[in-house]
Amino acid sequence: MTAGRGGRDPHAVCVYCGSSDGVPQRYLDLAAEVGREIGARGWSLVSGGGKRSMMGAVALGAREAGARTVGVIPRSMVEREWADHDSDELLVTETMRERKALMEAHADAFLALPGGIGTCEELFEVWSAGALDLHAKPVVILDPDGHWTGLLQWVEGLMAAGFASRAPLERITVVRDVAGALQACAPRVDATAVPRSGT
Repeated sequence: MTAGRGGRDPHAVCVYCGSSDGVPQRYLDLAAEVGREIGARGWSLVSGGGKRSMMGAVALGAREAGARTVGVIPRSMVEREWADHDSDELLVTETMRERKALMEAHADAFLALPGGIGTCEELFEVWSAGALDLHAKPVVILDPDGHWTGLLQWVEGLMAAGFASRAPLERITVVRDVAGALQACAPRVDATAVPRSGT
């Protein structure tokens, strides 16, 4: 586990994104830009520890801009040679559940880029926990081209059907540009915020 979680480390943004081969180049470019902008702010990156697709692009972009990168990956994926061994710290877990818990514990904010069902699962877990006041960390969706529109409309439908309150949509920030997304992830000066070590 990373030392200094009491606040000495740079502000850490956990990025969830696609890791499948074959995604459009614009999404690889988006991920790389997010990584570079995290580094430009002097922050650190927490990712799923993979070297492929958008996950690899965001980590590479972050390191190129001087950011510290922490990757968290299940052992089974390391054995398949998917791991980003260039990470400043690569944490290997036995299960996906442990992976998500470590990613959350190391992060000060969560940013979801376009992705598939794994990205959806990760997003929903931190989103619902935030809506239940189990953490006070920002949860942000970067959606430059409507990738997440259907999901957000579905959540609106849950509210209309009585299965959800307005709280979940009030707990998430949706933006269309990288600068706005990182501004939404920025550190907050708030004495009442739940510390990350308590996640």
